[in-house]
Amino acid sequence: MKGRDRFVDTRPLRGGGPFRDLWIGSTFSQFGGQTAMVAVLAQVWELTGSPVGTGTIGLVTGVATLLFGLLGGSLADAVDRRTVVRATSCGQLLIAAALCAQALSDNRNAGLLLALVAAGSACGALGAPARRTFPVRLLPADQVAAGLALSNISFQTAMLAGPAAAGLIIAQWGLPAAYAVQAATAAVSLLATLRLPPMPPEGTGKAGNGRRRAERGGWRIVTRRPTLWGALATDLSATLLAMPVALFPLVNEARFHGDPRTLGLFLSAVAVGGITAGLLSGTVTRRPGAGRVQLTAAGLWGLALAGFGLAEPLWLALGCLAVAGAADTVSVVTRNALVQLETPDAYRGRVSSVEYVIGVGGPELGNFRGGLLASVTSAPFSLVAGGLSAAVAVAVVAAVNAPLRTYRTPSPAPPEQPAPVGTPGADATEGATSPGVPS
Repeated sequence: MKGRDRFVDTRPLRGGGPFRDLWIGSTFSQFGGQTAMVAVLAQVWELTGSPVGTGTIGLVTGVATLLFGLLGGSLADAVDRRTVVRATSCGQLLIAAALCAQALSDNRNAGLLLALVAAGSACGALGAPARRTFPVRLLPADQVAAGLALSNISFQTAMLAGPAAAGLIIAQWGLPAAYAVQAATAAVSLLATLRLPPMPPEGTGKAGNGRRRAERGGWRIVTRRPTLWGALATDLSATLLAMPVALFPLVNEARFHGDPRTLGLFLSAVAVGGITAGLLSGTVTRRPGAGRVQLTAAGLWGLALAGFGLAEPLWLALGCLAVAGAADTVSVVTRNALVQLETPDAYRGRVSSVEYVIGVGGPELGNFRGGLLASVTSAPFSLVAGGLSAAVAVAVVAAVNAPLRTYRTPSPAPPEQPAPVGTPGADATEGATSPGVPS
């Protein structure tokens, strides 16, 4: 292992080409998305002055994501995935420009703003399943987890820096400037997709009833493969039972006098833990036992949040959240890699849509569950009960799912050796590429 890859495995970026372009474009896009998120919150609050109004942002975003995420999975397995991502990236750019225009025109209609937010979420959800299949098509099998870890680093960095930058931009230049940043970064993301090679789904050449049965079977492949349902059940157990964000204000009020700076530290601590884990991702992405790594990280997430529920000193509370953020990053990276590698390419779009919906819906339902339980008990009880329940649920998945527990990342196929001159069929192998890697 080279010294520069000891902690952050940068092989996917050093290889250059489409994955590096895609990573750069996604990094810009995520930063712009975080900037726009703060702008939307600020504008909706300005227009409505009501927490119900700001809560509606989550409602319209969640509904659009659930509806169009599932549709995007079927679309990704029917047409060239590069085409899907290009089209949805164009849509996101146009909607970002429309958000900027409505802010410049001093729009006072919250309904219009929310409609644009829903449209942007729909475009993102429609393209997300196709986009999620790109690393496994662009990288060798042993670099997929490293590529996903690098993507997670860019997301965590955007989550940490984007909102802070948005506050400064809005204070200095107003809401239109924040939306303009989103539009500019969306343009960079779109340009990155122009350099992608064609990526039609593989193994979908059959027609007629066989093809229709295959499409229906795509929705059942998760339940038929223990490694897939185990990985997704592990993630759902962790987020549904132990999602803490909705409880942050209650904990802050009860233990830290409601100081808004402390509330911000809670969110930052999770992101700092995630970034730290990303920077050390080379220590886990090379491990072949991805299933065991995910199970361990998901269990640690639950235990860390239970610790947060019990922590009295601020330093200990922030430390628990940082550990939880790091565990979440490791769990997400290993789960994403496992799902992509274990899914036949003909079904990757639809399986990715299931993963995407679980990844979005699980945390939202988990926040609701935590808030509901806290309303009849207390925030510390909800956190401790949820964290311990998540750890137990993950342990149950590990106990009943031996294929996930023993799963090992497949090694990359060795390059084919040219056949000796005169060997029958020698010409047929010339120019062949490994399955799943575009030429």
